[in-house]
Amino acid sequence: MRKALVTGITGQDGSFLAELLLKNGYEVHGLIRKASTFNTDRIDHIYQDPHDPNARLFLHYGDLSNGEQLTNLVYNVRPDEVYHLGALSHVKVSFDIPEYTGAVTGLGTTRLLEAIQRSGISARFYQASSSEMFGSAPAPQNEETPFQPRSPYAIAKVYAYWMTRNYREAYGMFAVNGVLFNHESPRRGETFLSRKVTRAVARIKGELQSKLYLGNLEARRDYGYAPEYVEAMWRMLQLEAPADFVLGTGVSPTMREFTQEAFEYAGLDWKKYVEIDPRYFRPTEVDDLRADAAKAHRMLDWSPKVTYKELARIMVDADLEGIGLEPIGEGDEILKRKFGDWHRWESGVTAVLKSAGNGVD
Repeated sequence: MRKALVTGITGQDGSFLAELLLKNGYEVHGLIRKASTFNTDRIDHIYQDPHDPNARLFLHYGDLSNGEQLTNLVYNVRPDEVYHLGALSHVKVSFDIPEYTGAVTGLGTTRLLEAIQRSGISARFYQASSSEMFGSAPAPQNEETPFQPRSPYAIAKVYAYWMTRNYREAYGMFAVNGVLFNHESPRRGETFLSRKVTRAVARIKGELQSKLYLGNLEARRDYGYAPEYVEAMWRMLQLEAPADFVLGTGVSPTMREFTQEAFEYAGLDWKKYVEIDPRYFRPTEVDDLRADAAKAHRMLDWSPKVTYKELARIMVDADLEGIGLEPIGEGDEILKRKFGDWHRWESGVTAVLKSAGNGVD
């Protein structure tokens, strides 16, 4: 039985990845931070009592700021694969706490790579890189596009990207970067724009909210469906040789277009409810992120199936159901049509909401 260690297992991607790994027969170990309140909502539905002799999911308290603890964890678990998803992952917040962002998102990667290297194990390593690293580079962006980061988060991710490359070249580690463009789901944290919009649509429809305050609506982002992207993460670590990949749909609607799509799906005129609040503008904006994922199509046999319009429908339906309203109905049908029975691994709209988390990943 192969073992996988997942940092950020309680986040959107971590929860979907844990499901996939368990489905594929892995023993899964997840790193979680100690908090005064429970923060495992997204994985509660797959939690297993560690006393169960058949348990294959185990959670370990730790922190990416503690290198010694990470080394001990890696040495004791001795994973075959390490998926490093943990980070401060909110771009706007990174401007407020840049030093912490660098210490966790950047140096946390170094600590984990060093833990693997010092432990003497041959674990394959996946680094969750970000399209934000491209910053102001002209779209579309691919593996050869120079990075032009424009936020503390993006700068920390660039550092982590090159540290991953360095450990691969210096020590012969199987270490790869997945440069993922925006990927969303009903499990996305409520402070991220996509979920902020679809949650507001549901609450406005249910007369629980009257206004939605947003920032720059002209920025363009390449939106995909998160469960498809974790499948590609796994595929990267199954290759014969390590390589870095860009993942995205190749389509980049404006924030205005995504917002309009979500509201119109629920039969609402977005202009009546959306107001611009300057506090949500970034000090330095990224105008257009759009992936050229030809390498992933070719080497991973990976192509995304869900469009941003379908994604908006899936998320609105889930948020409607989450507050007790009848979903419009297209969301679950999209999952069935695109994936057949596979959408039941993703758990469908209803089960996703039962495990949907709150707050920042």
